[in-house]
Amino acid sequence: MLTLPFDRSDPLMPPAAYTGLPPVAEVSAPDGRRAWLVTSFDAVTQVLTDARFEVTPPGAEAAADTLLQDGEAHARLRRLVARAFAPRAIEALRPRIERIADERTAAFAEAAEPDLVMFAAAMSAGVIGDLLRVSIGDQGRFHALVGAVSGDFTDEAAKAWNELTEMAGDLVEQKRHALGDDLLSALIGVHDARDGRLSAGELVGVVTTIVAAGHQTARNAIAVGTLLLATEGRLAGLAAAPEQDAVVEEVLRRLAGLIAEPFPRWARERVEVAGVPIEAGDLVIVRLEAANHDPARFEEPGRFAPGREGGHVSFGRGPHHCLGAALARIELTAALRALSTRVPGLRPGVAVEDLVWRHGLTDAGPVAVPVRFS
Repeated sequence: MLTLPFDRSDPLMPPAAYTGLPPVAEVSAPDGRRAWLVTSFDAVTQVLTDARFEVTPPGAEAAADTLLQDGEAHARLRRLVARAFAPRAIEALRPRIERIADERTAAFAEAAEPDLVMFAAAMSAGVIGDLLRVSIGDQGRFHALVGAVSGDFTDEAAKAWNELTEMAGDLVEQKRHALGDDLLSALIGVHDARDGRLSAGELVGVVTTIVAAGHQTARNAIAVGTLLLATEGRLAGLAAAPEQDAVVEEVLRRLAGLIAEPFPRWARERVEVAGVPIEAGDLVIVRLEAANHDPARFEEPGRFAPGREGGHVSFGRGPHHCLGAALARIELTAALRALSTRVPGLRPGVAVEDLVWRHGLTDAGPVAVPVRFS
């Protein structure tokens, strides 16, 4: 029986162990538990879209007031939050996000010791701070807390999470009395005849989720996405490329697994996936990276090829599909375009295989990427 995690000989490519695996394979999880590893595009899509697979472990209480729930509780919360993430509302944020990208890139270009991860973290934190309209007096504290909760699971991170939750609570109270054009105000104002409004606890839960999940994922996506384009020799021409959107989509396909994987699922009842019977209570681990490199779906999946057909599952599928997908696309595109314009000759300052990566439960990314500008 294979044991997770798999070794990765090339930090920017999937583990070789995925090659030849059946769509559903029995493996040993990192903590030693028996699990089912799901890797084919079709099987991954089935698990993520089938309500018989849940994110809440058997016998455990759901994470109240957060999107990490199942069933109607999750559906109601998601319907309300989705209103603030409507395509038109997110598209209206593009100019602000592009301005932040330009400002952060200008500072990055002048840095004495430029680090791609530091740039990506500053970009992500700047976008989140702008979306929530954190007051100028709180920006320093906010950015420090965002950085702390996005690191490893330490006592410092736990303390920062508690402080961030308190800060979110204060923001919610302030916004209730002075609504603006920010995302939090939009969330407070959401109302539906069937679903009601978001409670104070739900608002705090959503805000902390946006900060923790949004910052980590965006930071890693910008850093690794830039690294991918730089190593492919495509960063310099991105800003003027007519197929710019297609390039970003191919970056997103390649990012899955390098920066994030979804939370594990548990079977609520007996389910058959790709001909394999999975029993109620079984642990199921899906790998988006493997699905995005499924040779049955993508020809030469290891080749960087903008304009591929077939889509990708980098934002997941089904009831837990990433609500911030549109926002993530805008933020990643803005960062890559700004870098392509101002520092087109960016290249890693060390060999990619020598970079040190952090690996969390669902997130991954390089600790630092020193770079040079030609």
